[in-house]
Amino acid sequence: MKFVSWNVNGIRACITKGFDDFFKASNADFFSIQETKCQEGQIDLTKDGYYSYMNSAIKKGYSGTLVYTKHKPINVYYGIHDTYNDEGRIITLEYDNFYLVNVYVPNSQEELKRLDYRMQFEDDFRLYLNELKSKKSVILCGDLNVAHERIDIKNPDANVRNAGFSIEERNKFTDLLNTGFIDTYRYMNPTTVKYSWWSYRFNARANNAGWRIDYFVVSNDMKDKIKNTEILNEIYGSDHCPITLEIDL
Repeated sequence: MKFVSWNVNGIRACITKGFDDFFKASNADFFSIQETKCQEGQIDLTKDGYYSYMNSAIKKGYSGTLVYTKHKPINVYYGIHDTYNDEGRIITLEYDNFYLVNVYVPNSQEELKRLDYRMQFEDDFRLYLNELKSKKSVILCGDLNVAHERIDIKNPDANVRNAGFSIEERNKFTDLLNTGFIDTYRYMNPTTVKYSWWSYRFNARANNAGWRIDYFVVSNDMKDKIKNTEILNEIYGSDHCPITLEIDL
């Protein structure tokens, strides 16, 4: 099965920049979107052959997640047991033999002013993922807002205390992996330097001064089922590019 994940930085804006063409061409079984920045009713969610599930933030024009799938789930859950749902950051789809979790992890913001909130989110989210993993396999995708290792960021030394590359955030991602999860791209590409997000400032994308902060993470029991994973940095339309996972389910 083919999975796509993309932080579109505003679905309504991305639609004007070729989103629909890419969506059709990708022909994904599951297409997960982060940072929709819209409420239900502001766009037509209809896609032929797909079910759609949307989780919008209370605050208009902020955050939000969306999943398109060709396969109707057994259940759909929003947030973490009805918490962390005010910003529309998490959607979980349950199937017979796995869960798909689409997440837009909170940014710690300038001067790490939201780091404490982020740390609590990380702990609660890790517990949630492990609760799911105790029942069946887990596929996690989305904008995790962290470049895990130095290889995942163009200028590591200049960013050690910036949101997305603080040691606190990086350690939380390590903690997640240590509980039985795999960063699929790094597992398949141990030394490849490729980024999924670029600042709009300083011609960052033209200079490939980027960060890898978008991920497919799977529970360890799915390791041998991973077929391919890609970062599609040739696709424009957002400050992030899409990522893909092909896995034998």
